[in-house]
Amino acid sequence: MWGRFVTRRLIQLIPVLLGVSFIVFFTMHLTPGDPIEHMLGQAGHVTQEQIEELRGHYGLDRPLVVQYGLFVGNAARGDFGLSYSHHGRAVASVVRERLPATLELTLFAFVMALVFAIPAGVIASLRPQGVFDRGATIGALLGISMPGFWLGIVLMIVFGLQRNWLPISGRIDLAVVPPARTGLYTLDALLSGNGAAFWSALKHMVLPGLAMAAPMAAMVMRMVRSSMIGVLAQDYVQFARAKGLPERTVVGKHALRNALIPTVNIVALQTGLLLSGNMIIETVFQYPGLGKLAVDAIGAADYPLVQAVVLIYAVSYVLLNVGADALHAVLDPRVRVA
Repeated sequence: MWGRFVTRRLIQLIPVLLGVSFIVFFTMHLTPGDPIEHMLGQAGHVTQEQIEELRGHYGLDRPLVVQYGLFVGNAARGDFGLSYSHHGRAVASVVRERLPATLELTLFAFVMALVFAIPAGVIASLRPQGVFDRGATIGALLGISMPGFWLGIVLMIVFGLQRNWLPISGRIDLAVVPPARTGLYTLDALLSGNGAAFWSALKHMVLPGLAMAAPMAAMVMRMVRSSMIGVLAQDYVQFARAKGLPERTVVGKHALRNALIPTVNIVALQTGLLLSGNMIIETVFQYPGLGKLAVDAIGAADYPLVQAVVLIYAVSYVLLNVGADALHAVLDPRVRVA
């Protein structure tokens, strides 16, 4: 039953990914701008023959329908073509260089958001309309309302420029870069026993991580609070209290697990937004991840690179939803028979 449940969800992803690939491909090709002109913009005088030769080299002289068919077929094999803005390098190679940075930053923001949001939501639910609840609600409202780029700039000014406590750009101090093993600087630093590299990489993630984590923490905190208030009013929770169980056991064992069921989907959706939102945050902080790579590629009309990054985001997003469905089924077995 479990295998059929997951298989059914994965099969449902195929048309979604095809639809995303179709929209991204034709949107990029129908937007103004010629990638060949971008490539040759700094090359001085070039002949029309050279332009046409380069266009043929990258397959841009074929009909769009043919280009799309080739793109889908090659992408299914992990081949996204050649990058126009990276001197003809394979797109997959360019993406592999930047992917670890985005994964590391997203994981860092994800952990920060949950470490704050879940305890805050639980505490706020225990005394609704209390001082902590009111403060947490106001903080959540601010977290949801503030644009990520604005919050990032404020954090840069306050903690980077004025206080000089934290770096405002880059990923690590170049003097302490650890030997590359996984591409995740914090993990590579731990594996090589390089404490200076670990703290440098961690400090470079704090400000962009906070800017990314704030909206997710706000949404998750509000959901946990709302779910906990509803669960704590249920009869089985009151019965557990009547049996004389400690409040910690009632809240942690009986109430929290059921309150987390509706929260799982919110966490998955917000994690997907972390990935999409990092385009702006990485650009603001000049963090060398997939988000900044995509923004630079859009400016250069680098079709294959943009398409690859957006597809990676789409695949990540839908897989997160599959993971949320699977976890939902673990927490609530009734879902598996639906």
